[in-house]
Amino acid sequence: MNNKIKFLTIGLAAFVIGMGVNNFAMSDVPAGFKVAVVDVPEVVASSSQVQALKKEQQAKAQDMIKYIEKARKDVAATTDEKKKKSLEEKYNKELISKREAIEKEYTTKLQAIDKSISAKITETAKANNYDIVLAKGVVLYGGTDITADLVKAVK
Repeated sequence: MNNKIKFLTIGLAAFVIGMGVNNFAMSDVPAGFKVAVVDVPEVVASSSQVQALKKEQQAKAQDMIKYIEKARKDVAATTDEKKKKSLEEKYNKELISKREAIEKEYTTKLQAIDKSISAKITETAKANNYDIVLAKGVVLYGGTDITADLVKAVK
């Protein structure tokens, strides 16, 4: 019984201290402080730029599949082992080169899209006088959800 009382006392003390720290931390927040929240994955998924990039990547993937099939046929059609080995190496080098070029282009375009979406978030926040914008996933309660406005802006 004594241990239960000690545990309850410690728990209650921790709660009171936590609430005091919370109130102290919130005491410096100005009265008109506005917080917005954004569902970033929803905004990204709704972006016309992201959708166009996905279609472009799918087309490039299909081109790569066609290239691999052609390479396999060429290698299979070759009977000389030295030529076959040389052809395999040639196609492997070309495949790696193409893949790296596609990945580099994809990364560059993705970074540009990220900057564009971040700029839209900043623009919307400034237009509505928000002091801070947080990702919706990290906010348990509160804040004005501006996701719908951003979804319209990125379409």
